[in-house]
Amino acid sequence: MRRPTTTPPAPGPDAGDPIARTRIRDAALRLFRERGVDRTGIRDIAREAGVSSGLVQHYYPTKEVLRAACDAYVLSQLVGTKEQLVLGGQLDHPAFLAESHPVLLDLHGYLARSMIDGSPAAGDMFSEMVGATEEWLAKHHAGVVSDEHGYATLLVAMEIGALALHDQLSGALGTDVLSPEGHLRLARAKVELYSKPLLDAELAQQALDAIDAVLAEQGEGGAPRSGSR
Repeated sequence: MRRPTTTPPAPGPDAGDPIARTRIRDAALRLFRERGVDRTGIRDIAREAGVSSGLVQHYYPTKEVLRAACDAYVLSQLVGTKEQLVLGGQLDHPAFLAESHPVLLDLHGYLARSMIDGSPAAGDMFSEMVGATEEWLAKHHAGVVSDEHGYATLLVAMEIGALALHDQLSGALGTDVLSPEGHLRLARAKVELYSKPLLDAELAQQALDAIDAVLAEQGEGGAPRSGSR
């Protein structure tokens, strides 16, 4: 899976104190997650980080620049953690999951708030996640599905949709899905969903062939063919 390409603008010649930059970014992450970007001001972030508003704007001239830095950090952390779990063999080590789970919980909470906000930046983040997922499929599961872009888009929509429906999911399950217990319960359900298909191979092929036939009749000649795998 490639690293996300969405990155904040490069710092100037005087990058300043990296610790202060990190404190400001982490404070923004917390407040953006809790309140949303529109309801969070530069002064709020400065107060949370324990710095002056001027220092915040020294490192991040506008709130959108700061949001871009937060988005890039969140995507990078998600990709890195999942690479360690899946490719690094850490799924066999519950201690790693226990250690990384609080971080994942915060990252998913940030994503949930970003999608609810519905800003252009949220759309950019969604596109970045689709691109990263599509490259992951091409690299590690090439040829498994006929439409990798469509498949990747649906996977990301399912992940983000579950977060955006936080209140409904929590009500149905009787536990907050952004709490440690609720989040792990949802993660377990997703593993079973991905690993235990509801359609057998024959029925799935019949459905794909029927869909392809309808698309062909409608003149959607550019649609991927299920039989081409």
